Amino acid sequence: MSDDPRSVEQDANGDTVIEHRTARQRRGRARPRIALNLTAMIDVTFLLLVYFMVATEFKLGEEVYRLDLPDRRAAQAARDPFELDEEPLRIQIATLGRQGYRLRIDGPYPQPETFDDLHEFLRSRRIADEVPGGLFEPSHPIIIEPTRTTRWQHAMETFNAAARARFTNVTLGRAG
Repeated sequence: MSDDPRSVEQDANGDTVIEHRTARQRRGRARPRIALNLTAMIDVTFLLLVYFMVATEFKLGEEVYRLDLPDRRAAQAARDPFELDEEPLRIQIATLGRQGYRLRIDGPYPQPETFDDLHEFLRSRRIADEVPGGLFEPSHPIIIEPTRTTRWQHAMETFNAAARARFTNVTLGRAG
């Protein structure tokens, strides 16, 4: 047997045909072939597709489910008109430049310029015996929301203004 990977033969027309064979083919061992017959799997897939197309029911409307919810009108009538809202008071603080800051209170309230103005606003709106016309109980939630660039000093000054006004439920919110 020759080490030449080519075999030269003559075809029926007399032309020379050069056939290249791999080393495995030259040694006479054929490579085992592993084959998977996909015809049956494709047939089953199409049969399932046809089955689900025939068996599926397409509806244009939606189902209506009965829900037993409490009557809202009865709940509104039973509510105490003097009960205070528990919506938290949100105070945003942002640092501007080296020492500047901006305070903002959510809602229809006058906006304070300084931390002392914020303290006065909160003290005057707290419900207490000595201050008439208060809006918030001392346990009313106050959320201080510093921006990502707010200096820690400004966030703590805002917290201190609320604490000096004797509010007991003051928390720091997520940085905006």
